[in-house]
Amino acid sequence: MNKILQMLLLQQELNDATNGIGWEKGITKNGKKIDWRRCTYLECAELIESYPWKHWKNIDDIPDYENIKIETVDIWHFIMSQGLQEYKIKNMGSIENLAQHISQLENFSKFTNNTVPTTKDYYEQIEAVELLIQSLFCEDPIEKTMNLFMDIAMIAGLNLHSLYQLYVGKNILNQFRQDHGYKEGNYIKIWHGKEDNVTMQAILEKEANMTPKSLYKALEKAYPKP
Repeated sequence: MNKILQMLLLQQELNDATNGIGWEKGITKNGKKIDWRRCTYLECAELIESYPWKHWKNIDDIPDYENIKIETVDIWHFIMSQGLQEYKIKNMGSIENLAQHISQLENFSKFTNNTVPTTKDYYEQIEAVELLIQSLFCEDPIEKTMNLFMDIAMIAGLNLHSLYQLYVGKNILNQFRQDHGYKEGNYIKIWHGKEDNVTMQAILEKEANMTPKSLYKALEKAYPKP
């Protein structure tokens, strides 16, 4: 199975459902402007907040790597969306072409087989995220941005398989949120004292090979009743 292609197809489906067919033109079905770069660099800022970088407080804290992984997956949602948009609007090729080009990136082979914990210290890890932010502001080619993303994913302890697993989980959670009033402001994000992300991760940890349909049903069962 081509996991990159599967993630791109799922992201296309989610964007079509959430933003409306033709979202690649940069406007949602509700008339709101889409800016994937802004989405990405704000998620990068949230990821950095998972590190104890502030010199004036929490000096003995350690990075929250579980949340770093979730933020990394959120970043991937937006970077893929940017890639899907650019390939469509600029006539750069099909979704299959995009998947193929990602698999040819410099970091892809290393990322696919990554099992080695990072040796970078906290500040070097943060600098890797800031390189991605710089790439976004410089409007670098999407392929360069994706290559830098793989550095961040590996620092977080992810490889292609674990990214795919978490991505599918978050993708289904995003669908679940939309179906339960997220856009209207009615969605309950804290489930029995924990964020829905945490519940989703716990469900996947119990059954790693759970299908998307089964995960959705498990989320419905766990969702607190208003």
